[in-house]
Amino acid sequence: MTSSTAQPTVKLPGDVRMPLLGFGTWQAHGESAHRAVSAALDAGYRLIDTATAYGNEDLVGRAVADSSVPREEIFITTKLPAERVGREQRTIDESRRMLGVDQLDLWLIHWPPHRGSLVDTWRRMIEIRDAGQTRTIGVSNYSLAQIDELIAETGEAPAVNQIKWGPRLYDKAEVQGHHKRGVVLEGYSPFKTTRLNDPVLTGIAEAHGVSAAQVVVRWHIQHGIVVIPKSLTPARIRTNGDVFGFDLSDEEMANIDGLGH
Repeated sequence: MTSSTAQPTVKLPGDVRMPLLGFGTWQAHGESAHRAVSAALDAGYRLIDTATAYGNEDLVGRAVADSSVPREEIFITTKLPAERVGREQRTIDESRRMLGVDQLDLWLIHWPPHRGSLVDTWRRMIEIRDAGQTRTIGVSNYSLAQIDELIAETGEAPAVNQIKWGPRLYDKAEVQGHHKRGVVLEGYSPFKTTRLNDPVLTGIAEAHGVSAAQVVVRWHIQHGIVVIPKSLTPARIRTNGDVFGFDLSDEEMANIDGLGH
């Protein structure tokens, strides 16, 4: 993990740098989606996560185009729906058009397709990346066994696996398994999976003068796990991303880890 202008990043294959703090856009629609992404960029977020299935790529693209932040400073992720297996090229063409970009930064397979398509889909993702249409490729909601199958058949691991993650889902073996395979772990639904009124979190938050949500975001970042909190409220968007003014101690990190089942 390195830092660039106070934004910590993690290195992906091809010397691509992915911000550890991102903004999620699931269930963001209409003008509220455009406003939320605009607020996130204004607040300093530099990773924006969307998906074909979210139906908001055009709104994300408009917010990126309207922003004063240069395109090269924004890391854009979108996802291929499992039901579009066999239509990978058409799907990424639509995503790039809707987002208003020539090249994605990261393209994920949203969910594992049916078993017979697992490796074939990954091969097509590799071909599309090698053609320059996305800088990096990865998966979402994959098990380590499924990742191993991709590696065994193609010799290439996904750059990222985006899964549901938070303190109550913490599993040291899962973290180590991704690290061993050279796959960056990215967590979604950090608050939905967490009891924010847990005394461990509220006690740490009070000690640092921050919210429990900020503690959860900071915990991800200090573990080197990409985190993509989401909100439609500008004030909350700013607060959730304001996590670089404090550090969690080793003891605090261990106590939060201990919330995992």
